[in-house]
Amino acid sequence: MSSQSQLGALLQDPELTNHLLTEAQTHGFVTAMAAAPHLLDPSEWLAYLWGGDETSPFTSHEDLEAYANAIINIWNESRESLLEGTWQWPETCALDDAELVSEETRDFAEGMLQGWQLARDDWENIMPEHSEDNALLGGVLLSITLLYDPENAMVALSEEGADALAQFEEIFTAVPNMLCGLTQRGQALVTLH
Repeated sequence: MSSQSQLGALLQDPELTNHLLTEAQTHGFVTAMAAAPHLLDPSEWLAYLWGGDETSPFTSHEDLEAYANAIINIWNESRESLLEGTWQWPETCALDDAELVSEETRDFAEGMLQGWQLARDDWENIMPEHSEDNALLGGVLLSITLLYDPENAMVALSEEGADALAQFEEIFTAVPNMLCGLTQRGQALVTLH
């Protein structure tokens, strides 16, 4: 069973549904952790996936272990593909004619922004505010924020006189390359220091 289907199966448990991030939010959060310039031990952030409570919502140790293993597998896959420059949106993430982005894309972006908060200091230390690298970091964060809040993004893009829908598609399409580039640059900067 793949780490995605393993995670999906665990998230189907009605007792856990309201206690854990959705599958797409989880993928976003874990991707943010995988992109972080300094490796953050999963034991430091796993509890954020169920709201930060010290006690996990799992009723059995086996389920908690299966969940943790699925998360670590997703982290490993994401980290490797980000560093290799091959990371792509999860299959469920897409643009949507009516809603601009699918619910999964919005959830992924939300999870990613939550994960970013944990690694924020690390990013800001290696890419300080007025550095060249900070523009790359800002571009990625802006893109993810626009995908999380597409309605306001469309208004802002339209106000700039842009073809908002085309611009939006470009942003969605560019995120994998931007995220890979940011991860690789972060890794290079950490290695230099």
